[in-house]
Amino acid sequence: MSEITSIEPQVKDKTRCSVFVDGRFYCGIKLEVAIKYRLKAGMQIEKSKLDEIQLETEKSQALDKAMTHLSASMKTKKQICDFLGKKGYTDAVCAYVLERLEYYKLVDDEAYCRAYVQGVKGKSKRALEADLLKRGADKIAVEQVLDGVEEDANEAKKILEKYLRGKEYSKANVYKGFKYLLSKGYRYETARSALDKLGGYDEDY
Repeated sequence: MSEITSIEPQVKDKTRCSVFVDGRFYCGIKLEVAIKYRLKAGMQIEKSKLDEIQLETEKSQALDKAMTHLSASMKTKKQICDFLGKKGYTDAVCAYVLERLEYYKLVDDEAYCRAYVQGVKGKSKRALEADLLKRGADKIAVEQVLDGVEEDANEAKKILEKYLRGKEYSKANVYKGFKYLLSKGYRYETARSALDKLGGYDEDY
């Protein structure tokens, strides 16, 4: 059993309040809901009961907020959960919203990964993987999408040319450019191919 330590009106929305349990913020709910269920500081309550209350009273509102958030651009499932979490919704509500969004095919990590990869140029597979995982994309979805991606030596060559711009075209600088490509996550074979396309040096790096 946990204790509601305080219930405070939210600054940005006076119709809602923040519920603190055991001294920590737990969730946000409508003031009218807090009154209906007679929630107050000092009250002993199971956290699961607060989950049930929020799920029952605010699942539709949470779904609307998530759909509005999605209208601007595609999101991963984790990004949706993070967004709702910052709004004060519990894990139970997030799970409900994700189930509805997946049912309506409005959220799909594999589709998100595919669209991201198609829209980004000049990045290695390793860099793309890091970007997608940072955005919370499902690891299996990331692997499935990147499995069909081939690194573009021509794009790597452009990066190498940009790196060498303004520098003396010397063996030392070309080698530094080669290492720069590797540091960007390009596979050795791709970096070597970019170097070959650049021409001028035929070294075994």
